[in-house]
Amino acid sequence: MGYEIERKFLVNGDYKSHSFKNFRIKQGYLALSGVTIVRVRIKGEKAFVTIKSALEENKIKRNEWEYEIPVQDAGEMLLLCEEAVIEKTRYLIKAGKHIFEVDDFEGENEGLVIAEIELESEDEPYEKPGWLGPEVTGNVRYYNSFLSIHPYSEWGE
Repeated sequence: MGYEIERKFLVNGDYKSHSFKNFRIKQGYLALSGVTIVRVRIKGEKAFVTIKSALEENKIKRNEWEYEIPVQDAGEMLLLCEEAVIEKTRYLIKAGKHIFEVDDFEGENEGLVIAEIELESEDEPYEKPGWLGPEVTGNVRYYNSFLSIHPYSEWGE
């Protein structure tokens, strides 16, 4: 069984100059329930279907299974997602022994920039770059699945 341990942060300041790679992502959700999602994603020149499910409430560890699929199939699946499709550019940034994935959102989520780091354990230490802002791990508003149906532009804050 696969799993992920991921922390999320808002981003403050220049992160792009630290990036060693970036690529476009287009993703949508085929199923959204209280604890389980099924996502289809085109990431650069590849495509994936991913199933994620919470293990325990208020924990950062989640079940995750991801499988590569043909890009053409992913494009057809994204049509099933209708308007609930997210587009973003992902920047990869090395910090110590970890890599932060920084998502710069487009469209209705433009203006939102979120950094994620995957860890081996919930208490694993990691370097915090100067551009890293407040932690939003566990705040459902910053989950991509939430943003697909409640875009950042509609938050009105």
